[in-house]
Amino acid sequence: MDKWQEKYQEKLFSADNAAAAIESGDHIWFPVGVGEPHAFLKALVDRKEELQNVTINQILPVRPWYYDEETAPHIKHNSWFTSGASRAAVNGGWADFTPNYFHEVPKLLRNYWAADAVGVVVSPMDEHGYFSMSLGCDYVWEALKKARKVIFEVNPQAPRCFGGCQIHISQVTHIVECNEPLPDLPIPVLTEEDKIIGGYVAELIQDGSTLQVGYGGVPNAVCQALKEKRDLGVHTEMITEGIMELFECGAANNSKKTLNPGKLLGTFAWGTSKLYEFMHNNPMIEMHPVDYTNDPYIIGQHDNMIAINATIEVDLLGQCCSESMGSKQWSGTGGQADFFKGANRSKGGKGFVTTPATAKRGTVSRIVPTLQNGAMVTTSKNDVDHVVTEFGVAKLRGQTARQRATALISVAHPDFRAELTAAAQKMNLI
Repeated sequence: MDKWQEKYQEKLFSADNAAAAIESGDHIWFPVGVGEPHAFLKALVDRKEELQNVTINQILPVRPWYYDEETAPHIKHNSWFTSGASRAAVNGGWADFTPNYFHEVPKLLRNYWAADAVGVVVSPMDEHGYFSMSLGCDYVWEALKKARKVIFEVNPQAPRCFGGCQIHISQVTHIVECNEPLPDLPIPVLTEEDKIIGGYVAELIQDGSTLQVGYGGVPNAVCQALKEKRDLGVHTEMITEGIMELFECGAANNSKKTLNPGKLLGTFAWGTSKLYEFMHNNPMIEMHPVDYTNDPYIIGQHDNMIAINATIEVDLLGQCCSESMGSKQWSGTGGQADFFKGANRSKGGKGFVTTPATAKRGTVSRIVPTLQNGAMVTTSKNDVDHVVTEFGVAKLRGQTARQRATALISVAHPDFRAELTAAAQKMNLI
């Protein structure tokens, strides 16, 4: 047995024993999404009655095991981006929510937050004693600098990746082995509206562009519509199945990227086993901390940078609410603002905010005179570039308020254009 395997065995614990290291008052950090440690979290929740005031900090949590009001005094969630698992708890008041730009989370963690423990899913250790935080290195790199307890959950289904996601066994305190399947995030079924919007966006993307694509129906429709393009590159936060398919069909190869040519960069990944197999030992793919991938200055160094994200509603000046239903938290800012600011810096860059024109089976317009009371502005009127619905593309950047209102009304559903026009006139926008 070599020395790294000896170290591995010394630090190998059951999930229950690793969870026993957590003390009342600890702040724990988990990475985004599927990087959340399954066995360790379950064991921690099982001993919740022994604990008080433990806080789990995370973006996009997966497993709804501790979000009830009774558990909050023992283990409480602090959401940095709310998901379906935590949404009711955040809006019910027994989970916290911290507003943030994704690229600034490491800085906020460094300056304002404790990090007593980190738990993260990793690939098996290599012959040099290194693990790969391939599913999410995001902000946990910063937490690792502070944490006294570093719990690595080794899952053989987690891919081994390159870039800034490698960590040595000497920096780990507890190793837990887990063979549970990683949670799937399959490609959404596309609606006709998704396909139309994806087509509009794809028409405005030239060969050789570098892409950031979010998750959801429209972003995946854009990926499908881009399959006839050539020499695309990817610099993104989330690596998805849609992005993988662009490489498999030959539309993307990273050859024309201005920064990190030949490399696909991301900070977290979530999909199915097919995506993780694509990522495993793939020298083209690099995973890096989010304060690199999502830094608007870094993003803006790519020529022809394209940012594609979805929103919930857009007002007649172009303010986009992408994270709340009125004052009720739905998700979070995430990387949308980071990438739109970066695309605006880019030579030839473009940003696309996408949304179906209506919601609730056509009864509610997503183009509105003003955002709902309490709505949270994700992309400001100064950062928005294009707004795209199934009725067309509204180019807003560099346009007057009058031009913006006119363009947005033109891409609203026809059933709502008259009332939007009347509202715009009352607001002296047209």
